[in-house]
Amino acid sequence: MKKKLPFILLFVMLVWPAVLFAQHRFPRPEFESGYVYPEHQMPLHRAPVWEYIDLAVLIGALSLASWLALKKRSRQGLVWLSVFSLAYFGFFREGCVCSVGSVQNVALALFNEGYAIPITVLLFFLIPLIFALAFGRVFCAGVCPLGAIQELTGFRTVKLPKAVESIMISIPFIYLGISVLSAATESQFLICRYDPFVGIFRLDAPYTMIIFGSLLLVAGIFINRPYCRYLCPYGVLLNIFSRFSHRHLTITPAECTNCRLCEDVCPYDAILPSDIDRQVENPLKERNRFLIYILLVPLFAVGGAILFRNLSPVFAGLNSNVRLAREIRVEKENGIVAVSKAAIAFKEAGKTENELFGDEIKIHERFRKGSIWLGIFLGTSFGLGLVSLATRTKRTGYVPHKGKCYSCGRCFKYCPVHLNNKDTDDKI
Repeated sequence: MKKKLPFILLFVMLVWPAVLFAQHRFPRPEFESGYVYPEHQMPLHRAPVWEYIDLAVLIGALSLASWLALKKRSRQGLVWLSVFSLAYFGFFREGCVCSVGSVQNVALALFNEGYAIPITVLLFFLIPLIFALAFGRVFCAGVCPLGAIQELTGFRTVKLPKAVESIMISIPFIYLGISVLSAATESQFLICRYDPFVGIFRLDAPYTMIIFGSLLLVAGIFINRPYCRYLCPYGVLLNIFSRFSHRHLTITPAECTNCRLCEDVCPYDAILPSDIDRQVENPLKERNRFLIYILLVPLFAVGGAILFRNLSPVFAGLNSNVRLAREIRVEKENGIVAVSKAAIAFKEAGKTENELFGDEIKIHERFRKGSIWLGIFLGTSFGLGLVSLATRTKRTGYVPHKGKCYSCGRCFKYCPVHLNNKDTDDKI
């Protein structure tokens, strides 16, 4: 019963807001003017002191997650921490501000002098990365509400084919790059707008996003943490920082016996096998392949820069002023009347078309420059990924992949060394 209690609480947290939402029995008034109720994307403002309370809770939760994952090695403790984080950072704080979305605030602050990022938002961005550098992805283990809601609903493990997995794990890099580009050009916050779970936390998002989040949870029953693995942009940064972590979760508390019991148990395919039984390849062939991949990295970077520079007009469509300029231009050239709310507001504001088209050119130039850097980032990431595949390793036991491991502790119970130590402790 104790093991099922966290999942019962999860069910209550998911159902209770829906019950409260259903209590709004009286329909909203209808206006003859055609007024449409806005879709809220931000929670109600709270007293500034709450921001510092949230920071204290974040640091405390990360510290506890680090202790549970590395020292205590308690999967059950991490599950309970996930329940708390989901309740506090998810339903109570309504998912804002979160470390995942803070990427956009940082990008906006870096490339726009007129925006001053709040110190609490900056710390929400930095603190999980600092912990990742010290202890691995403990933020994902039981602190992130987006990860927690998926971790608690992942009951079965269905692994995707290697080819499909290789393609899917590249999506977060692209999503991160486009989101940073969109925020840096003052276009929109894509991560917040398309957050699949904030709608569940607040019950005031577009129904399409609530449905999307619900579908992810259903898919997550079989393909664990689909958002974390195949979409989360902040996970890219955590992946990079965690690779250099000073300490990291281990599968076994002692020396690995290479029993292979943990080989296929990780739903995230984050366990690296031992190299003891690996067939030794020709050293010269390995070295040549490694050098070739190294030389290909700058070529991929240049190719990415050229490709995404040509795609910059597409990305510029993320900006509302660019879309408005295109609509006005179509009206001017083809006679198709612009009827969008933005076009009507533009005509009533009295701004000239030349001013609008001038702004469009400036925005296009910003997207062109940003797209080049986006292409360099993605091309370099792809090239370095190939280099890592060609790098020889000398593992004497099964170890977690520092970048991909979520420090969830699912592998603990499969290690006989862990079980033997636990049995000994119980006898004592």
